[in-house]
Amino acid sequence: MPHLGWPEIVIILVIILIVFGVGKLPQVGGALGKGIRSFQKGQRGEDVEEEEEEEPEPKKSARKKDTKS
Repeated sequence: MPHLGWPEIVIILVIILIVFGVGKLPQVGGALGKGIRSFQKGQRGEDVEEEEEEEPEPKKSARKKDTKS
């Protein structure tokens, strides 16, 4: 297997940056981390329960509508 040095790693990171863009990198990193954790749990034999953290829905305003006629 070929050895990856710093120049090769930098080239790979630049290509990833070009493909995904700056805005998507946190999402890609999070998805990659979840995948790795799930894989490790599966290797250990733990029950893999997917607990997706849903974004909380915006709270509705508690203001009452004025019903003036």
